[in-house]
Amino acid sequence: MTGFASPPNEILLAGATGGLGRRIGRALRARGAGVKAVVRRGTSADRIAPLREAGVTVVEVDLNDLGQLKGACVGVDCVVSALNGLHETIIGTQSVLLDAAIAAGVPRFMPSDFCLDFSRTPAGSNRNMDLRREFKARLDAAPIRATSIVNGAFMDMLTGQAPFILFVPRRVIHWGDADQALDFTTMDDVAAYTAAAAMDPDAPRWLRIAGEVTSPRGLAAAANEVTGKPFKTFRVGGIGFLEGMIKAARLVAPGKGQVFPPWQGMQYMRDMFSGDGKLAPLDNDRYPGIGWTEVRTVLAGR
Repeated sequence: MTGFASPPNEILLAGATGGLGRRIGRALRARGAGVKAVVRRGTSADRIAPLREAGVTVVEVDLNDLGQLKGACVGVDCVVSALNGLHETIIGTQSVLLDAAIAAGVPRFMPSDFCLDFSRTPAGSNRNMDLRREFKARLDAAPIRATSIVNGAFMDMLTGQAPFILFVPRRVIHWGDADQALDFTTMDDVAAYTAAAAMDPDAPRWLRIAGEVTSPRGLAAAANEVTGKPFKTFRVGGIGFLEGMIKAARLVAPGKGQVFPPWQGMQYMRDMFSGDGKLAPLDNDRYPGIGWTEVRTVLAGR
């Protein structure tokens, strides 16, 4: 836990129309921060409306124009990036945003990391993690104070696109050890924590959080508890077998231009099941008042 007497009151948010960015904007407003969201010119009104309804000031700019972004950054205490995409966005647009923040004299920058601990995964093994690693090198060399938040996997995906839990055959699939510790955090909890960190001038370089640390066996127990039906773990194979599946998937479906082709999700699961991306130590207690959502709560809302 940390305390500070005069929290910053002006935050610039990029990527505010996305699922996480929109939540961060609301969480910042709930804490009393002034929020300025920079969005691409021509963004549809239905994507902007929820931000304005939350009290966020929306500024339409060319996100690759340094001058326009610098103007938006003037008077800002922290820039928070929730941008999502490939090299053009994570390295290109986010670098322009970083340069604009520095040029405008913004003291702090929070990059769009929000993933497993890519600082501990092998370079070259995960495309999306490599992009964050590349941007990290630029950020660490820049004359600005930085804070990265990493949160494992978004817990929300357990009832959606991430195939951890198969509800019809009542199986929890995994590679490797059924007791491997896995980190999950809901987007709402990530947003609430990000808002607190954005308003904390003493936030450190890294903050690691997890709403719940569980395992494939723990996921099966939670699904059993919520549904009242027995769930079992199903070991597809070892980590080496998953590596082979990733290579085959990249050959069959290269996914050029896709942020999350099937093999990218498999790379993410590989880094979780191998333990390479495990978060430790956790900083959950730094900001009091955040009610961490458990897996069973998410499953119950399915």
